[in-house]
Amino acid sequence: MLIVANWKAYVEELAKAKKLFALAKRLQKATGVSIVLAPPAPLLGALAVRNRSAVAFAAQDVSLTTGGAHTGEVTAQVFSAANATYAIIGHSERRAAGDTDAIVAEKLAHALAHGLIPILCVGEQERDGEGHYLAMVREELTLAIEPLPPKERAKVIVAYEPLWAIGKTADAAIGPNDLAEMALYIRKVLAELLPGKSFSHSLVLYGGSVESDNARSLAAASGIDGLLVGHASVDPHTFSLLVKELS
Repeated sequence: MLIVANWKAYVEELAKAKKLFALAKRLQKATGVSIVLAPPAPLLGALAVRNRSAVAFAAQDVSLTTGGAHTGEVTAQVFSAANATYAIIGHSERRAAGDTDAIVAEKLAHALAHGLIPILCVGEQERDGEGHYLAMVREELTLAIEPLPPKERAKVIVAYEPLWAIGKTADAAIGPNDLAEMALYIRKVLAELLPGKSFSHSLVLYGGSVESDNARSLAAASGIDGLLVGHASVDPHTFSLLVKELS
């Protein structure tokens, strides 16, 4: 089981970042759950560059550029040099800020070109009764993955991130049966896009609202391979409960 802790901009102090990193190392050692931390870029550089633990690091995003005169941009190569292993691409908050499907596809290619494992976020804004949301998820997956060479496609991790479920309580968010349906659907689309049987090794994560009291049921009944966690990942007590529920 894989947990990706997206700190977003919640953590702004190095001291707090170090405490959360130390907690992640203890939790991973005690539970066997694989943990990936996605701090803001400067904090990733401070924590990851000398990291010798099993906890891995992810960029929250990568630049559309590949270097040069682009003030303020942080490229995939910089994150790779800072010892990041993963990169979150196409997060709903980045899409809301202007990342189109074409931009997401280009960032995906940049991440792979510099040895980063992409965590591609896809998901519908709302769930309709006619199933149009399935077509939207298919389109996001296809437009991002299809331009890649076949061998590169198999490296992409998919995080299903339904916008309508984010920020809601566990009772109001997605249930295990609906999540199982989406996980199966995403794997069906991946089977069409990936060569041979390589799709069977692709990881599918859930990136909606998750609490310690529904994490186990969602994971056990849906067939997902892990979670992409936001605000809950920067609260030591909540994050500890989440990790332990998945062990």
